[in-house]
Amino acid sequence: MSDETTDTDAFVQLWAEAKMFWSARAFPKYGSPQWRALPPDDPRRLASALEAAEMWRKYGDEEALLAWFREASRPRPNLAERRTRAELDAAARPKPAHQLRATTGWPPIAVPGQPGRYLTHNARKEAAA
Repeated sequence: MSDETTDTDAFVQLWAEAKMFWSARAFPKYGSPQWRALPPDDPRRLASALEAAEMWRKYGDEEALLAWFREASRPRPNLAERRTRAELDAAARPKPAHQLRATTGWPPIAVPGQPGRYLTHNARKEAAA
């Protein structure tokens, strides 16, 4: 028997044993301390890696999925505790426009709706006030 046949037989045997462990669910979680303690050629390592790859293919990142489940199942305030229509209407009322004011050390401010008009800081005018 050649070396190539021996290598092929070893891979086939590893795959067959890994499939048996995978079917029996007799392997530690991928990356766990128990998984890291297994020898590199242990078929349970392969079975665990295959399971992790399949879970990633189906569901993506496990931590992100768990975070989504936690957020989706988070208790929400009931309708009686939410803001009233009057409170929402008051919050939606227009607010007075922000008064533009130039500040020391900043460049001139272009005045919206008035092309060519700029506000500049005048230290003397501010000191007189």
